[in-house]
Amino acid sequence: MLAWWSLIHVPDDEVPTVFRHFYEALRPDGLLQLGFHVGDESRLKTRGYGGHPMRVHVHLRRPERVAEWLRAAGFAVEAQWLLGTDGAVVFARRE
Repeated sequence: MLAWWSLIHVPDDEVPTVFRHFYEALRPDGLLQLGFHVGDESRLKTRGYGGHPMRVHVHLRRPERVAEWLRAAGFAVEAQWLLGTDGAVVFARRE
């Protein structure tokens, strides 16, 4: 399963449920590649690209926290990869 930058608007309290659904969607030994924005903040974004008005919450997370949620959902975290200072990829396997 590939999930690139798909959690940016999911609040922290809902991420464990999303990861449980990812787990259920994969067969045993199935792989998950998860890309996400790195940081320690949640903020309201009111301007999109080109200055267009919008109103969405943006959630940035630490790789350690994401790995913790994945393990709690039943995944084995196999690798983490930082992409510069603002992105990360975690590779996990359904046990």
